Amino acid sequence: MTRTDPTAPIPAQLRMAVALGVLVLLAVFAEPLFALLPPGARGWQEPARNAAIALALFAGAELLHGLAVTRLARRRKGRRPVPRVLLDLLRVLLFVLAVLISLSLFFRQDLSGILTGSGLVLAVLGFAIRNVVADTFSGIALGLEAPFRIGDWVRIETLAQGRVQEIGWRTTRLVTRESTYVILPNSQISRQRITNFSAPRADYSDHVELTLPADLPVAEAKALIRQALAGAEMIAAEGRPPPEAQVARYGPGGITYRVGYRVPQQDREAACRNEVFTRIDAALRAAGVRLVQDCPRCAGAEV
Repeated sequence: MTRTDPTAPIPAQLRMAVALGVLVLLAVFAEPLFALLPPGARGWQEPARNAAIALALFAGAELLHGLAVTRLARRRKGRRPVPRVLLDLLRVLLFVLAVLISLSLFFRQDLSGILTGSGLVLAVLGFAIRNVVADTFSGIALGLEAPFRIGDWVRIETLAQGRVQEIGWRTTRLVTRESTYVILPNSQISRQRITNFSAPRADYSDHVELTLPADLPVAEAKALIRQALAGAEMIAAEGRPPPEAQVARYGPGGITYRVGYRVPQQDREAACRNEVFTRIDAALRAAGVRLVQDCPRCAGAEV
């Protein structure tokens, strides 16, 4: 039988739920409680009741956000977690709603009047920080569409390439192969083409090309390339298709072969290419075969 440790800390959500319950009880029973107090203190009944309701609204907003984070932010097998920017947006919306309702209670106005006044302020403020607003809405759009997630290797065309370190409200942070940070505004990312090397799988296809003499039969050239890459460590892992050589261009000046292979993840692309060239070079030298300068204008047909 498991015994509960009495010194164990109380979870934050449970504390918030208890506080919410106490505040709701104070708001509901404010009148009978103040009836027990001296007559001079009864004038504070309405402000105290409104304060209890306002605090209950904020406690409820915090509790709902905590439950949403616990439910949606966890990683499930086969499913991506909800982006942090969306959870932050939910928190902002909940607290904005709590603030508006609290203001309507204290100033005894309906929400329409408060929204009208705050709308004018937001319009002026939005024009002053329109670039920040554009970045923020682009960050929300990236969170909804989720073209990439934290840990993915991506290329943002004309901007940068690297591993996604953080996706924020205004900016997205990448770590390049050289272990340097690149911080990009979300509005710029949303206007560029995004290549995600980690989706739908972490490994992806790549290829190199080399031109061999035309007097070397195609079957022998392919067998030589396959034999050279048979013992490769990075690209010939279990579960991945073996490297394959295909004729890319054929002509009297030489035959160009496209050697395809799988890269386990994007930060190993250069190492995999180096391994492919190194092993093919060793095999060609051992067989006495020399490369031919690739000349597309001299080539016959492109396959």
